[in-house]
Amino acid sequence: MKEDAAQHVVYVHGLWMPGGESLLLANRLQREFGFQTHAFLYSAVMSSMEEITASLQSFVSSLEAPAVHFVGHSLGGLVIYRFFERYPGQSPGRVVFLGTPCLESRAAVGAARSRFVSALMGPSVADELLRPRERSWTFGRPLGIIAGSQPVGLGQFLAGFDEECDGTVGVSETRLPGASDHTVLPVSHMGMLVSPRVARETGLFLRDGRFSLR
Repeated sequence: MKEDAAQHVVYVHGLWMPGGESLLLANRLQREFGFQTHAFLYSAVMSSMEEITASLQSFVSSLEAPAVHFVGHSLGGLVIYRFFERYPGQSPGRVVFLGTPCLESRAAVGAARSRFVSALMGPSVADELLRPRERSWTFGRPLGIIAGSQPVGLGQFLAGFDEECDGTVGVSETRLPGASDHTVLPVSHMGMLVSPRVARETGLFLRDGRFSLR
């Protein structure tokens, strides 16, 4: 991809997040790589995935940018996946998923056993996370995936992980066929959003199409 100081990054947050948690990540992407980062806000509790992706399409179109990259944290990665599935004709760019449960979410299934928590998840989570999905990345743009291996979070008790996890998502759950690169860093599910190392690897992938770590 041709280098362009005006390249834009759209950040898509996860479940129950307000978008502001991306501030440190956005600042580092701008300071170290020159990206302009925009947080896309949505309600997973109140909206269907169809409604969320339609709103994202309007948001991206309003940028009027020749190149747009995407970063999705947790459920945000699946929003991006469904967005490209429904709206494939997008500007060039690359994609990074941060702790996204691409194929299943044992923690979400465990949490859904509580009627109260299940009600707070909303229709998009029910569609995307409460049963295994056979997904693959076939959207013609590089995808890099960062998983965490620091088990800090209640999700680990709900899921009963027998593998490396970030406290909410197991490493195996983050692997998506068709992805260009995958790396595991010693961060938790929320800690990856404030990690300088995660920010740098994200920026490197958005710029070069690969992580520095193998």
